[in-house]
Amino acid sequence: MIEYNETIEEFLARHSADVEEAVRKAAAAEIMPRFQQLAEHEVDQKSGPHDLVTDADRLAEQYLTEALRALLPGSVVVGEEAVHADPASYDAIRGDAPVWIVDPVDGTRQFVHGDTGFCTLVALAQRGTLLASWTYAPARDQLATAIRGQGAHLDGVRLRSGAPEPGADLRVATSHPDYTTDEQKQALLGLWSEGVRPRACGSAGLEYLAVARGELDATAFSWEAAWDHAAGILLVEEAGGTHLTHTGEPFRITGGNALPFTTARDGATARRVVGLLADGA
Repeated sequence: MIEYNETIEEFLARHSADVEEAVRKAAAAEIMPRFQQLAEHEVDQKSGPHDLVTDADRLAEQYLTEALRALLPGSVVVGEEAVHADPASYDAIRGDAPVWIVDPVDGTRQFVHGDTGFCTLVALAQRGTLLASWTYAPARDQLATAIRGQGAHLDGVRLRSGAPEPGADLRVATSHPDYTTDEQKQALLGLWSEGVRPRACGSAGLEYLAVARGELDATAFSWEAAWDHAAGILLVEEAGGTHLTHTGEPFRITGGNALPFTTARDGATARRVVGLLADGA
């Protein structure tokens, strides 16, 4: 536990490994024992059949909420499942206190179907600024981390997003049609053009990791829930990439963004994607 007068930067210098340990322990205790072992009563729907929640989501979030608050006194937690229960709790992202943004199982649909393409996402922010993030894919034993100004790493190896090969088709992961409005669908149609290879996204956190690794050129997403994007956006930024909304402004985790938005390996790719989205609209 840190002293109350310790700065966030000092906290991260001293305790980033403790956060990593908490993320790993939450997955080991509540997620992996249920992977490919879920009983029917452990899976529920939220808004519909494509919006699932499991006991692993709820219990891992509870574990992380307790552990992260204990590590950083005075901090608050904004978690996907807690916000589903109390939407007003999302407002803490806009407050002055340090805020942990948590998605206990990003890619719940993949998790339910026994696929390894899911991860746990944790980000630390304050007053709208992302400070650190942890992206953990427990079924693949991969951990990606980022600290503002200190780079992005995957299992200790520095990540650099680079730029797409000149002349190569642009690889873009996009929102699933089930989660887009008619207006957003129209904008996303701009990606169905020569020289672009769009596909529906899986776990947002793992798509961001793919961008940071240079395995995917960009994303084009139509929703702004911070728990899906905060960790990955900082990971891509620290790997050398960037992000822009539909109107060409940086994405804000505090909300009010023009959607869809893109996160890309480099600035030129982000501007190209935004241009294609404008053409579609």
